[in-house]
Amino acid sequence: MAGGKKTNLGMKLGKTKPGEFDALVALAAGTGMFKKLEIEVLGELLRDWHASLVTEGHLCRTLREADGTPVGFVYHAPAVMTKGTWHLYWLVVDKNAQGRGLGRRMVRHAEADARKLGAHHLLAETSGTARYAPTRAFYDKVGYSVEARVRDFYAPGDDQVIYRKDLRR
Repeated sequence: MAGGKKTNLGMKLGKTKPGEFDALVALAAGTGMFKKLEIEVLGELLRDWHASLVTEGHLCRTLREADGTPVGFVYHAPAVMTKGTWHLYWLVVDKNAQGRGLGRRMVRHAEADARKLGAHHLLAETSGTARYAPTRAFYDKVGYSVEARVRDFYAPGDDQVIYRKDLRR
């Protein structure tokens, strides 16, 4: 490996398997970005996705190393009661694999999924706190723009920042 960085060769993005749920929850927890409650909700969401939400069009894709080890995942779905609006609910890359273009790769895949299924835009939300500045910079870098900011949404001083990407371009 040149420069000590792992390459992305051999990584495959595919449908998430129920046996991976614990590993995906651990990946999310390992980033240090999510609250305990968010991690708990993720576990419930993955179980619900497999049990029923998949029939409502929700998609979960896991990015795996060549040996099958999960290194990231993306969860996206159509917004209820809309025509063509989709949400990017979860985007997680293993803390030790960040900065290698994996998040961009998964976002592009989610965009392609949504576009293929009739989406005209994709929304992603994050926190407005300083801690989430790298997340907001990521969305800016991959072509999303701030659509709205809801002050004090998560807690006093913690705004919700909603990003949007037009998928028709």
